[in-house]
Amino acid sequence: MRNLRGTYVHRGDAARKRRQLKQALFAAGTILATVVVVQSRKPATANAAPAVTGDRSFFQIGGARKLRDELESAKGELNVAKARYERAEKIIQYSTKYGITAGLAGTVFDASLREGIDPELAFRLVRLESEFNPRAVSKVGALGLTQLMPSTAKMLDKKVVSREQLFNPQTNLRVGFRYLRSLLDMFKGNVNLALLAYNRGEDAVWRDVRAGVDPGNGYDRWVMTDYKGKGLMQ
Repeated sequence: MRNLRGTYVHRGDAARKRRQLKQALFAAGTILATVVVVQSRKPATANAAPAVTGDRSFFQIGGARKLRDELESAKGELNVAKARYERAEKIIQYSTKYGITAGLAGTVFDASLREGIDPELAFRLVRLESEFNPRAVSKVGALGLTQLMPSTAKMLDKKVVSREQLFNPQTNLRVGFRYLRSLLDMFKGNVNLALLAYNRGEDAVWRDVRAGVDPGNGYDRWVMTDYKGKGLMQ
């Protein structure tokens, strides 16, 4: 049965975070626009009084340098605010789509990006494997969000030495997505074969492929229904 503890109920909190990010973007954009306007002012015309040299010229040069520094700083702040806003938007979308908390959606999203996995594929895999239940245990002993076997987890990360570690969402997602990434690399980006290997084991899939037998068991189709991505981040 699907775990209902992760149902997304913090719409007010998500809306507040979205407003804060918009305000940060607006503020950074205002700073950037102001500096650009100051920088773009035309120099004095030919009829104006000659420029004053000496100490005053030195301070004018210093002022221009300061404005350039402020411009670069404003650009950086704007880029950071934009990235934060886009991340929050994506997390809210996934949280709503899959009926999970924004916190869990953010954990899945960030873990997928760190391992180079398309977040949409990552969410689909976790939904099918565990229905987003961090404490899920299968009949054969697979654990956690991505349903890792302890032996597979230890092979991928020597620091994973206990079953309890695989109930930690960050650890489970990191290792599970790393495993999926290795399978995508192994099968040259073929998402279907990588997913089948994730479910059946790479040896079983390779054996069928080499024998000219269809390795499919439906798992890949369940994960990829209407999926248009390529598995890996572009």
